[in-house]
Amino acid sequence: MTVTLYGETYSVYVRFARLALAEKGVPYDLVPVDIFADGGPTPGYLQRHPFGKIPAFDHDGFGLYEALAITRYVDEAFDGPALLPSSPQGRARVNQITALVDSYVYRSMVWGVYTGAISGPKEGLPRDEEQIADGLKRSGTCLDALVDLRGEATWMVGNHPTLADLSLAPMLAYSLAVPEAQQLWNAYPSLHGWWDALTARESMIATKGWDFVA
Repeated sequence: MTVTLYGETYSVYVRFARLALAEKGVPYDLVPVDIFADGGPTPGYLQRHPFGKIPAFDHDGFGLYEALAITRYVDEAFDGPALLPSSPQGRARVNQITALVDSYVYRSMVWGVYTGAISGPKEGLPRDEEQIADGLKRSGTCLDALVDLRGEATWMVGNHPTLADLSLAPMLAYSLAVPEAQQLWNAYPSLHGWWDALTARESMIATKGWDFVA
């Protein structure tokens, strides 16, 4: 069996896929892909991902791109603890949260807060206070929704980690590198125990990489 993941450790979507592979105990090769190279990704990589993004994935010649498709395949194709609940309601909730993360959390916590406060300045740009403020406002809406959807569960959905937790983790880790986001996070104490338990997992530790804070 050969499993290959294509991407870079800085990518929240690559880390999502790596977390799923780690939780399932699947060995894999991580092949670097520089999507920001002059001229963009290589023609060979564009055959794997025609939109030139990361990650892409290959399992014995079966190729996939898009993190949600990859992680759901990993859960179904390999042995190990299930990353989706057994009930239709539980699976629907995981699907809802992963969609929320992809559609709203990324734009708020990563593109808004982290890019405006840290990533942009690293590239020589000034802190974008308007972008940060807007990202924090949207982040609050996201956290409110996540608290409501989680309810009294131990993890985001139920009593075991699922793709809902794994999709959210890389984006929240980036956000919490920003002091203003940490202040916002302090207003959500019901999530702190969940986050402590998640960041202590071997999968999270093994996939830290780059400048992740968790």
